[in-house]
Amino acid sequence: MDMSPAFLSGVKTHLPAASVTFDKFHVVKTINDAVDEVRRQERAANPELAKTRYIWLKNPGNLTSHQKETLAGLDITKSNLKTAKAYRIRHAFQDLYTQPKEEAENYLRHWYFWATHSRIQPITKAAKTIKSRWDGVLRWFESHINNGILEGINSLAQAAKAKAKGYRSNRIFIAIIYLISSKLPIPLPT
Repeated sequence: MDMSPAFLSGVKTHLPAASVTFDKFHVVKTINDAVDEVRRQERAANPELAKTRYIWLKNPGNLTSHQKETLAGLDITKSNLKTAKAYRIRHAFQDLYTQPKEEAENYLRHWYFWATHSRIQPITKAAKTIKSRWDGVLRWFESHINNGILEGINSLAQAAKAKAKGYRSNRIFIAIIYLISSKLPIPLPT
């Protein structure tokens, strides 16, 4: 599930015996948001960071050739930019998901130490968020599940809601969601 405190509270209240797995996408998004905040804070004093937002948020394999050139020009391995350090911490966190199950907790513990001792406030805050949801983050190594399907269904429901601009009852709205998400072939009258 999402790492939202509201969702977590709902699960604890209504499903107290449930084992929670936090969705990889949402866990990594927490770190990405911290990297972006560091870049925004540092941008005023470092004009070279202007128009580089997506360079720091994309994975290297997804960068355009222009973005790769810009990143190479910043020379992040020797850079004193906090954004570059936050970027390296972000990549190290993503490497968590490539670790064998038996090494994952130790890897995460080392990453947490590095992040909390980085002296980069948004990264420290994100690391503490991860720490507060430690078991759910590590449970991914047992369950290997994500909530992509639920996010997709939610998207269909929001699209149905937007198209109709209101339904007369919840019952009809629910029926339309079932109809849209089921992809039933409905032949047109001839």
